[in-house]
Amino acid sequence: MLAYNSSRRKNKLLARRPFRFLASLGGVAVVTFVAHSVIPVNATTVGFAYLLLVLSIASTWGFFEAAVSSILATLVFNFFFLPPVGTFTIADPQNWVALFSFLATSLIASRLSAKAKARALEAVERQQDVERLYSFSRAILLIDRTAPFPQQVIERLAEIFKLNGAVLYELRTGEFYRTGTAMLEGVENQLREAPLSGSSFSEIQQHPILVGVRLGSEPLASMALGGAKMPGSVLQGIANLVAIGLERARAQELAQQIEAARQSEQLRTTLIDAMAHEFKTPLTLIKAATTSLLANPNEAMESRKDQLAIADEEAEHLKELIDDAIEMARLDTAHIDVHPEISNLQDTVQDVLASMQTDIDEHPVRVVCDNQLPKTAFDRRLIKLAIKQLLDNALKYSSSETPVEIGVHARDGMLAVEITDYGPGIAVEEQVRIFERFYRSPSIKNQMPGSGLGLSIAHRIVQSHNGELSVSSRPGRTTFRINLPVLKQEIA
Repeated sequence: MLAYNSSRRKNKLLARRPFRFLASLGGVAVVTFVAHSVIPVNATTVGFAYLLLVLSIASTWGFFEAAVSSILATLVFNFFFLPPVGTFTIADPQNWVALFSFLATSLIASRLSAKAKARALEAVERQQDVERLYSFSRAILLIDRTAPFPQQVIERLAEIFKLNGAVLYELRTGEFYRTGTAMLEGVENQLREAPLSGSSFSEIQQHPILVGVRLGSEPLASMALGGAKMPGSVLQGIANLVAIGLERARAQELAQQIEAARQSEQLRTTLIDAMAHEFKTPLTLIKAATTSLLANPNEAMESRKDQLAIADEEAEHLKELIDDAIEMARLDTAHIDVHPEISNLQDTVQDVLASMQTDIDEHPVRVVCDNQLPKTAFDRRLIKLAIKQLLDNALKYSSSETPVEIGVHARDGMLAVEITDYGPGIAVEEQVRIFERFYRSPSIKNQMPGSGLGLSIAHRIVQSHNGELSVSSRPGRTTFRINLPVLKQEIA
């Protein structure tokens, strides 16, 4: 069966046939001249020379040129080498036998040689078929998610198989995906019917070739391929690879949806657990204050004011916790909306310390700030949340006897906040993963409460400000560093 370039090769052969015909005649003339005038030899030797020439022509160019050469060689063999020489008459009947034997031998040998050549070319084409199918299978495996999978499949197919144009219709989505310059208009209805027709592909001589893509008995898609002729086996191989690729892409998409749903459920559960844990302290203090006021209505005004102040302070703390929980849920599931305003980073750090006074308790916290820090634009609410997550992490993983240090510096056109604790440190292999969503170190996962969301959210907040959050750690010391860019006009 014809391969991709069979028609093109045939056209080239037909264009070159006059030249080859003349060259074949020239070859017979050269052998005749050499044997007759230059190196006179006997008729048997001349016959073998003609036979070798014919076989060479057959193996190089094909049967037609060899057949013409055989007939011409028979005629000149008779004219120049069989008595009576110089005429086409043969005196000895044995020479008639020799002449026809030579002609039959040369024609049969030419035919066999041409067939051997055709089979060799067919084997080369089959090898090319296999290589192209292998390349296509590798291309399918390497397709990324930067563009729709069917679009990338049809582009790779056209590139590898040298198609002028191709269209893929996906039955599940009803979408058409096109590539190439060939005009393949008006095939939409045929492509819609092809997956359901039951046939793998249309007539190979049809232009364009219509290929139904099925996985087992399930129709998945159809393709229109223009600009090349392909064997049925190759078309079937392409259809099978496309079917496997589409099914694999659908399985990956389903797995991503399942993982997203699982993480969404995990996020919901984590936030509920975190809210229940965090809300207990302010609620307990508010409840204690209100219970005391209700139980002692005649209590001294000064004491009543103190308890109301505690209740008000803890109510504000509770409001901040609720806002943070809502913010964490929103940040972890949607695009971060940043509302920057010119702010002082040192004041922002002090606000965080004030809001976490209950958590800090007696844990020593030292703050070191550069003098005359430049103001810059950032979302004060989001940066507070990011610093709070890092400070809470430092307090959680260091003992109350060791200090937590906060440094605010301006260096190299950046504003930096460094939070250092003197806890056990983070293993090198874990430092590259601690900003992943829900990741928690196996060494402390069952020993320390936490959601695995705080550092991930802090990382996203800093990135949304075109900044960088990094960590450096060794046993006994860990530093998280937030780098925020300073506006150029502020640097000046």
